[in-house]
Amino acid sequence: MTGIRAKQKEKTRRALINAALSQLSPQTAFSSLSLREVAREANIAPTSFYRHFQNMDELGLTLVDEGGLTLRQLLRQGRQRLADGGSVIRISVDIFMDFISNNRSVFRLLLQEHSGTSKEFRLAIAREIQHFKSELADYLHNERQLPEDLARLQADAMVRVMFSIGADALDLPASDRAELMEDTILELRMIARGATALQASFSASKGSSNTK
Repeated sequence: MTGIRAKQKEKTRRALINAALSQLSPQTAFSSLSLREVAREANIAPTSFYRHFQNMDELGLTLVDEGGLTLRQLLRQGRQRLADGGSVIRISVDIFMDFISNNRSVFRLLLQEHSGTSKEFRLAIAREIQHFKSELADYLHNERQLPEDLARLQADAMVRVMFSIGADALDLPASDRAELMEDTILELRMIARGATALQASFSASKGSSNTK
């Protein structure tokens, strides 16, 4: 009996999450949603909402956490696919664009609330973005042998580009997305080659100073 109740509770919780996501649009930010609207969309009584979330902010923060975690897991899996060959940049851009296509409302939430009025939301989204940067920096340092400082800077630049391009891709027709993807891949490769050139320059400078 306990198992049945737990499944029903999770089903209702998921219905509330999906109800909130379904109402997000370019014209409707999460901060403008009301608890009653979300409960009505999920087909539950407004009072039942509190059995699952303390308030709308907790619901929104759950959306941020789940969305960020899903994308990070997908990108990790993409990097693991490199054992079969392929470009880490192309694979990552493909995964990122697929995520946006399949999770428009989640990505829209990240964009809208990143600079929204809620400090709690801004901090939560900033943490998620920092997770992306840290994981990418670790990969660049451990797998591509970049020095930690250069890996951190390259990761920061790449994540900034990806999220900026993601905003452009959000409402872009599918026919225009392929061109945007190729431009993004080229921009990220330019960043990567710049970091490699800097590394070579630093190594040369260090070698020159050691011979003096």
